Amino acid sequence: MTISRRSALKLGMAAGAVLSIPSIVRAQTGSIDPQIVRMVMRDPLSAFDPIFTATDITANHAMAIYDTLFALDSKLIPQPQMVGKWSISEDKKTYSFELRDGLLWHDGSPVSAQDCVASIRRWAQVDAGGQMILTRADDISTKDDKTFKIVLKEPLPLLIDILATWSGYYPAMMREKDADRPAAEQVTANIGSGPFKFNQELARPGASFTYDRNEAYRPRKEASDGFAGAKIANVGRVVWDQISDPQTALAALQAGEIDFAETPAADLYPVIESDPNLALQILNKSGQDWCLRLNHLQKPFDNVKARQAVLHLVNQEAFLRVIAPDQKYAHTVTSIFGNTTVYSNDENTGWFKQGGNPEKAEELFQEAGYAGEKIVILQDTTQPSHRDASQLLAEALRNVGLNVELAPSDWGGLSKRRVNKGTIESGGWSMFITSDTDFLMSDPTSEVFMNAGGDKAWYGWPKNDEYEALRAKWVDVETLEERKELARQMQRIWWDFVGDVRLGQELRPIARRKELTGLIEMPARFAMWNMQKA
Repeated sequence: MTISRRSALKLGMAAGAVLSIPSIVRAQTGSIDPQIVRMVMRDPLSAFDPIFTATDITANHAMAIYDTLFALDSKLIPQPQMVGKWSISEDKKTYSFELRDGLLWHDGSPVSAQDCVASIRRWAQVDAGGQMILTRADDISTKDDKTFKIVLKEPLPLLIDILATWSGYYPAMMREKDADRPAAEQVTANIGSGPFKFNQELARPGASFTYDRNEAYRPRKEASDGFAGAKIANVGRVVWDQISDPQTALAALQAGEIDFAETPAADLYPVIESDPNLALQILNKSGQDWCLRLNHLQKPFDNVKARQAVLHLVNQEAFLRVIAPDQKYAHTVTSIFGNTTVYSNDENTGWFKQGGNPEKAEELFQEAGYAGEKIVILQDTTQPSHRDASQLLAEALRNVGLNVELAPSDWGGLSKRRVNKGTIESGGWSMFITSDTDFLMSDPTSEVFMNAGGDKAWYGWPKNDEYEALRAKWVDVETLEERKELARQMQRIWWDFVGDVRLGQELRPIARRKELTGLIEMPARFAMWNMQKA
């Protein structure tokens, strides 16, 4: 490619950054060994239990070490994973599951049906789809050491789909002694039955985490297909290095000291594309929908008028220029069902206006009786796009007369603070920016953004009984057309009470060295099996 003056400058900066790579990277064994893959993930890993938190980085960690009962193939169709065979009764109320042979925990003990029952019950405490299973379940119990059943009070046609997808919390199967605790109590053992083992001895919080191939893992006989089929670890070790500075991460990638960067800075794409040893690759072709979560429990956003004000205020094009400067990777989004799903629709989207509508926003804040209450925006400083989008949000709110304060921290600090339901004075919060995969917006039963169940909802705790009554019907609607109509009704209510605010859709490529191949292209999560290194 022809390198522009700006690209040349970036190349120079990146080359210079090689000299400043932290010693923690340079001192480690280089990434030349084909059995070792070194990666820089988007966020630092601070919580290890995928039932304790739904953060992407924790789910990616869980994908490596924990297996699931079912998984989605490349066509997004559920397939058995830990399950060997299953059946359903004629009345559609009793599901029986038999585990496949050869399943072992990383400590060498066999996986049992008791483990799976305990894991399902714990996961279902927090996952919206799991909660629906619990509501309809008459019994979840074992038949013997390899077989368990779910007996329903009434049919639930999407039960297998709910067990297979992880649009909410990753349905990790854990040992009974780990899963036999409340979801709010974090599991710390990191012992699963998946294709990789977590190397506790080499764990360096704040620096790196190491995963070793599970030599005892017995893959399925079917070919790898999406997240389903054989999970074959082609490399012996995967190391997640923590490098927060994008320039330093790129320099390490160019130097061959790492093999993969999950979210390279968008303004560095031209540099990566010009390097003959590097490639950009979109693994999640459905993209990420950026979302502004509002705290419905505290002033001013306990008032629907204040939430509507933010909806009108947001200028998606401006946010996308910050989030995805290369416009081929950026799209506005006005449907709570995303841009790429079959349920995406234009119901009740008259609020959308290019450039936003600050005059309408100011009027609505006045109607809400805003009286100068402090608005605290939790700001993730780990990723430049999150950091800058939060700054843009603060500026937009200040421009219409609001009292705004940024609360900067890394993503781990943000994740810990957002659980606080208290007032600003007691360490609470008002807003934060996050994102989730567009594809997952097709599943309102489990997608955390789409839950309006109050205390049972995700952070921000939106509550609307009319919407929830419609969402509860989702699993019983049989035809696609009926579900599309239901989606329109749900969206009409959502934008009236403003459960959250969308900021745009971003296609987010990863950066890799070209000798790293076999990466699985699927939405929502990142799988470390199947990849190989020349």
